[in-house]
Amino acid sequence: MRFALTNAMRIGIVAAEASGDALGGALIEAVRRRVPDARFEGVCGPRMQRAGCERWRGIESLSVMGLTEVLAHLPRLWRLRRKLAARWIARPPSVFVGIDAPDFNLGLERRLRRAGIPTAHYVSPSVWAWRQGRTRVVGAACDRVLCLFPFERSFYESVGVDACYVGHPLADQMPLVPDRAGARHALGFMDTDQVVALLPGSRGGEIARLGADFAAAAAKMRRVRPSLKFVVPMVSNALAEKFAAQVSAHHGLDIRIVVDGAQQCLTASDAALVASGTATLEAALAKTPMVVAYRISRMSRWLAVNIGGLKLKRYALPNLIADRELVREFMMDAATPTALAEAMLGLLDDRDRQRQVVDEYAKIHQLLRCGASERAAAAVLELSRDARG
Repeated sequence: MRFALTNAMRIGIVAAEASGDALGGALIEAVRRRVPDARFEGVCGPRMQRAGCERWRGIESLSVMGLTEVLAHLPRLWRLRRKLAARWIARPPSVFVGIDAPDFNLGLERRLRRAGIPTAHYVSPSVWAWRQGRTRVVGAACDRVLCLFPFERSFYESVGVDACYVGHPLADQMPLVPDRAGARHALGFMDTDQVVALLPGSRGGEIARLGADFAAAAAKMRRVRPSLKFVVPMVSNALAEKFAAQVSAHHGLDIRIVVDGAQQCLTASDAALVASGTATLEAALAKTPMVVAYRISRMSRWLAVNIGGLKLKRYALPNLIADRELVREFMMDAATPTALAEAMLGLLDDRDRQRQVVDEYAKIHQLLRCGASERAAAAVLELSRDARG
């Protein structure tokens, strides 16, 4: 289906981190398959730029994690949001898409919607985890929510918010049967090597909180099993250097650090130690058994529980989708180097457990594989001024 337009469609878009950049890039490409001359503008990363988005600001301007950590950046973020709103209100786009980053995007969407600009929020905020009353806030801010996971729709339907399940683009992009041998050869590993991937995070704050413990866990694993090979994908050279400095504290620890290539590194590995987040879904889709760690500041944790009403007992996406513990999780103080190393070594030795987990990963992959970017593009275009006539 193509949308016939008399003038070029303009779509405002804001993403805030690497995962949002990937979603946005795939969305832009899908929209342009339907509307070839559509133009995109806003806050984007390199993936979205390559797809053709005009970069007003980079995603690094919004990449701040944690409740207390963001406080120092609030004045700057408020100023940026006001500038973006004023620019789009002065020259309204056909539709605006906020990708994730709800604390920033929902406020922006609310202002734009009040000005008569159709708005969509791509990636449901975690209303199923905490602040469930926020579903109404989301409904007031945007005309439509695009959900990546099937269990999310019911939270919005109960309060009359337009929400559609589109699936996850990663499930479409990644093969159902990964080419592990090919990924190993591309990275220079032998078929007989036992390879462990370390993914301590895609942002500086995550590396600061988990990187040193991941490096220490690797050192402990290497002492027990000297033949282990380690590979670490990083999203930038700056983060690669930051993690390399943490590794250097362990003399003789040889870890291969790769800039980009997270999926290839996961596919090549026998198991992975992963910071909670989108990377846990990537590991599941790569059919790589994993152990998950999660840590935020103590104040952020206190605020989340006591003010935000945090309800989750599980954090890793595979566990949330399956509604049971498929992968072991180590939260906050439990994520010690010793605990992580022991869990990883136990997983590497338990072949039956690996097979069971991989079978469950395959079911998750099929569930989420439903043409997400195409479905998201159709849902966005239906909201546009042009489609409304």
